[in-house]
Amino acid sequence: MQLSKHLLVGALAAVLLTSACSSGSDSGADAGLGSGSGSGSGSSSKAAAGAALPVAVDGPVADVYLRSSSSGDALRVKPAPDRSAPLVEKVEFALREDLLSQAHTPGETTAKCPDGITQKAGAVSLCVATFEGAEVPYEVKISDSYTEGSMIISYTKTPKKGLLVARTVQAMLYEQYGPESGYEGAGKLACQEMPVAGAYDFDTDTGFTCQYWSEHADDGKPGYTTLKVRMNSRNADLQPVR
Repeated sequence: MQLSKHLLVGALAAVLLTSACSSGSDSGADAGLGSGSGSGSGSSSKAAAGAALPVAVDGPVADVYLRSSSSGDALRVKPAPDRSAPLVEKVEFALREDLLSQAHTPGETTAKCPDGITQKAGAVSLCVATFEGAEVPYEVKISDSYTEGSMIISYTKTPKKGLLVARTVQAMLYEQYGPESGYEGAGKLACQEMPVAGAYDFDTDTGFTCQYWSEHADDGKPGYTTLKVRMNSRNADLQPVR
């Protein structure tokens, strides 16, 4: 679990945000489809030697920042709310930026806390943020130490699902198994067609796969090694199918 805090101090306040993660329920996926995307069905078995997946990954994927230090302002929402803006507006802004940090790539974001933010100690408010149409529910909890009328407000925000972005998965594949990865024998990278973005329960298999070609894939023989795309406790990752 990761936490960050926002402090609201009078008219000149800045909100110090706490970001928290938790595992999701068993409700499956919520995917946002965009132009040029497909909806491939998942596979949990090793691909045959000649069965290439349809989306080739031939080089670095543009505008994907797997490390936040390299993103600059690309993963920031602009403009930021004014310092005198209501707390709910600042929370919604923070949720949009949180999704961008999960996506690792720019995209259209929204956020809405339909019933506002209840400013009472320990109060939990429900919000929904979206990235390219994929909806991620959040719980926003006011600190237990908050006292009514306090000029300092702290809260945590907890995403209840993880965000999968097709371009980011492809970038991960290239980084881990491409020619500059140092991974011996890897090549011919590809993935199934995936939604532009989708929201998935934490610690679950998304049903999608990627692959790389290796000279020693199957009992020392050339072929494809299949990687399943899983949602871990925060982000998507790639795991070899054994």
